[in-house]
Amino acid sequence: MRFQTDLIPARLIRRYKRFLADCTLEDGREVIAHCANPGSMMGLAAPGTKVWLEPNDDPKKKLDYGLRLVDHENGHLTGVDTSLPNRVLRAALKAGEIAALSAYKTVRPEVKYGTNSRVDFLLSQNGLPDAYVEVKSVTLCRNAPLAEFPDSVTARGAKHMHELAEVARAGHRAVLLYLVQRTDCTHVDIAADIDPKYAAAHADATKAGVETLCIGTHIAPAGITIAGPLALGRPAG
Repeated sequence: MRFQTDLIPARLIRRYKRFLADCTLEDGREVIAHCANPGSMMGLAAPGTKVWLEPNDDPKKKLDYGLRLVDHENGHLTGVDTSLPNRVLRAALKAGEIAALSAYKTVRPEVKYGTNSRVDFLLSQNGLPDAYVEVKSVTLCRNAPLAEFPDSVTARGAKHMHELAEVARAGHRAVLLYLVQRTDCTHVDIAADIDPKYAAAHADATKAGVETLCIGTHIAPAGITIAGPLALGRPAG
């Protein structure tokens, strides 16, 4: 998935009110960017961090810039826009690029299920059980090459785990897909110290038959695309 407009580099001044970020452009101008990330952005919001902004000239949007990437200035990038994973995955699912789900030809986004919830994708194919796919964007890395989820307490995430478990018990296929929006990680694990209730819900869902897939990404200022599978669990040693 390519960004709609070319990204421009900037430096983060501060991130505040969850969805706003003050940034300094290379020409010295200070601008406000929309930050589409409700999480804590742990380790990604230090003042002075190099970031990449997407300009827009849409009169319907209140802000002229969107915060898209954090540049670690060591050859690695992190995507911080949590609205992007579903767009990236929708294209990948339709193209059959995720091996574990490639047999499904019908991809429906945002389908109601559970209790006042919508599953990110409902996949269907003749002769196969429907697959309910819940997507989680992973951006936390405290010890490379390990990515972790969540980066803050998520009651909504725990609710999704319980609902996926019910889907699995009903005989459907339930899939939790962690999309890692970082280029410096090879493994994914649950941050149980940050949210023990989510970790317990994930363990219970796994026992109920919920599958967990971990997928990496290729990230560049031009866009984000699907990479290969990542390992679930902590690296040896």
